[in-house]
Amino acid sequence: MNDIAGADAQSWRQDVFDVLKAANVRHVVYVPDAGHSTAIRLAEADEEITAVVLTTEEEGIGYLAGAWLGGERGALLMQSSGAGNCINTLGLAACARFPLLMVVTMRGDWAEFNQWQNPMGQATEAALRLMGVMTWRADESHHVAPLLRGAATMAFEGDSACALLLGQRLIGEKEWVK
Repeated sequence: MNDIAGADAQSWRQDVFDVLKAANVRHVVYVPDAGHSTAIRLAEADEEITAVVLTTEEEGIGYLAGAWLGGERGALLMQSSGAGNCINTLGLAACARFPLLMVVTMRGDWAEFNQWQNPMGQATEAALRLMGVMTWRADESHHVAPLLRGAATMAFEGDSACALLLGQRLIGEKEWVK
C-alpha cells in the first residue's frame, strides 16, 4: 500500500468514529472486525462511550433497543457475514420503530479469497432492504463521512433502521496469511 492509500485508509476509519461521536452515539456494540478496528479502539478509549463486544451480531439490535429506551443512542458495527445473523432480529426494529444505525464492512464483495464469505456478501444489501433497513454504500473514502452522517440523521431523527455498507474496494483486498 502506498503512502497516499495508507493515509486515505486511515482517514475514513477515523471518520467513522468522528461521525458517531458527533451524532451523540453513547453505545458502540460490535463483533471484532479488522475493518472497524479504529472505531472500536477509539470507542473503547472514550469515557463517554460504552463499547460492548458481542458474541453474535443480533445481540446488538436488542442492546441498542434498550439503549434507546434509556434515552441514549448507539451503533452496531459488524461485518456483512454477521448481517445474516440479524435478519430475524431486525423484525424488532421494523415493529418497534426505534433508531437503528449499523455500519457494515463488506466481505464476499470484491476480490474475496474466502468463498464462504461470498453468499452473504452478495446478499447483504438486498437482505437488509427486505427487512426494512435503508442502505447506502461507500466504495470511496470521501463518501464515508457524508453517507454516515446522513444515515445517522435518518436513524436518530426519523426512528429508522439504517445501514452504511463499507465496500471491500474501500477496505482493501484481504490477503490470506498463514
